[in-house]
Amino acid sequence: MTFDQERQHLLKRLNHLIDCSDQMYEDFILHLFHFQYKYNKVYASFVNNLEVKAKEIALGSDIPFLPISAFKHHQVKTGDFTAFEVFKSSGTMSTELRSEHHVREVDLYLSHTIQIWNHYFNPVNTWCFLALLPGYTERGHSSLIKMVGNFISKSPYEESGFYLNNHRELMDTLQRCKQKSIPTVLFGVTYALLDFINKYSIDFPDLMVMETGGMKGLKEELTKIELHQLLAGGFNVQHIYSEYGMTELLSQVYAANQVFKTNPFFKVDIKQMNDPLQAEKTGKPGIVCITDAANIDSCCFIQTEDVGILHASEQFELIGRLDAAELRGCNLLMVDII
Repeated sequence: MTFDQERQHLLKRLNHLIDCSDQMYEDFILHLFHFQYKYNKVYASFVNNLEVKAKEIALGSDIPFLPISAFKHHQVKTGDFTAFEVFKSSGTMSTELRSEHHVREVDLYLSHTIQIWNHYFNPVNTWCFLALLPGYTERGHSSLIKMVGNFISKSPYEESGFYLNNHRELMDTLQRCKQKSIPTVLFGVTYALLDFINKYSIDFPDLMVMETGGMKGLKEELTKIELHQLLAGGFNVQHIYSEYGMTELLSQVYAANQVFKTNPFFKVDIKQMNDPLQAEKTGKPGIVCITDAANIDSCCFIQTEDVGILHASEQFELIGRLDAAELRGCNLLMVDII
């Protein structure tokens, strides 16, 4: 097959992952690996530097994961294309080097995120979506803003929208949604949600509060338990939900009470912190490595800088970030990538 034929074949198979067997999934992932090794120069260089013989990889568990820092220093592309859009990480400082994800077809990303949302929750077109995401909005080029904006466009409720720092307007909208019994989701970056509940509190037990990330260096870090207790009290809800995604991925996962369950497009492996090529035991902390089946045009196999624990039934929990020393150890694997 030509490159275009093989890519279209993989995209077609991607759409059927929801219903595929374990063996079909394994075959698909192996096909993705060999496709990206052949057509992705950055990933192929990384694999070669590890002295891994790509032709001999016959199990998904043997596939190497590319350190996520590659997206800060290289255009991680499978094939040769001009990106329709370039997503950029938010960063914590204006001088920080931002990761870039070159996206060939944004419509594929948008339809894919809807498919994943519908896998976890009621369909997108049954919700009112409110967004309190000031940092992402102000920096621009955010995949999260693109996703939530698309969700808002599919909502039948006129209340849906971005609220930036307009806390009074958001409060009024939340009260209106509660009074009208509108099924409502509030997407919020952590520090903005905390700022909001420092000013206002609302008794809205049916509200889905979806926190999307950390403090971005703007406030003292809290544990997830402490954070969720504060937010649950501020909105008077039983659960705080979390979304786990990132610039370098096109798939995402969701959790209630901090434990994420993977989906057919987003699988997690935990690797040893002192040897990122070796699997960690279930229940022990290690480096979170993600297989994102939708990253056909970039790289599907990503070693993050997060620390997590893998539980039974394809569930995992995030417990922190790698420290500077551990990051240097992991990033030694990036040496001499072209």
